[in-house]
Amino acid sequence: MRDTLKTLILVGCISSVAIAATAQEVVHALTGTVRSVDPPGKMITIFTDNGSEGLFKDLTNPKLKIDFDKKLRTDTSTVDTFKGEGAYVIVFYFGDGDMRTAVALRNLGSGPFTNNLGTVVRLDGREHQLFIKNKSGVVQSFKIASDTVAETDIGVVNGFKFQPQKDNEVRVVATIVNGTPTALFVRTM
Repeated sequence: MRDTLKTLILVGCISSVAIAATAQEVVHALTGTVRSVDPPGKMITIFTDNGSEGLFKDLTNPKLKIDFDKKLRTDTSTVDTFKGEGAYVIVFYFGDGDMRTAVALRNLGSGPFTNNLGTVVRLDGREHQLFIKNKSGVVQSFKIASDTVAETDIGVVNGFKFQPQKDNEVRVVATIVNGTPTALFVRTM
């Protein structure tokens, strides 16, 4: 009886540690244009690339555990310090629907930007090149960098960790960097 009780206590402790270890918010990302910033109300409104308006509340608990790649945090701003109304951005967030919380924003600059839809032909990991085929059958290639943001089913990852499968549908937001089409944001569909 005593051994059974010890075993149950041990299993309970291990289970509670496992649950606590996984109790962190997974960060996702999307692109859009900042419509308004309301610092007193701790809210930001984004006109997203899919044509909808997204309302995001500011992260009010800085001690909240979030799963957010350190490389991607570089060159971002928090909602309360962001001043770029009208800017084209990547918004990093957690939550769904009307209850999304913005963790950070990355201003993508003045562009020009392209929004490319297609299926993955291949990813050349050595050269960091993503090849996609659009609906017209044209194959396009995009440089992938460590600061490329990739939105996947399991959250946001930096470009070097992005591992799409052949024939995955993707959307690539890109610009020209040093004469080369470069992916700023990739989203698996």
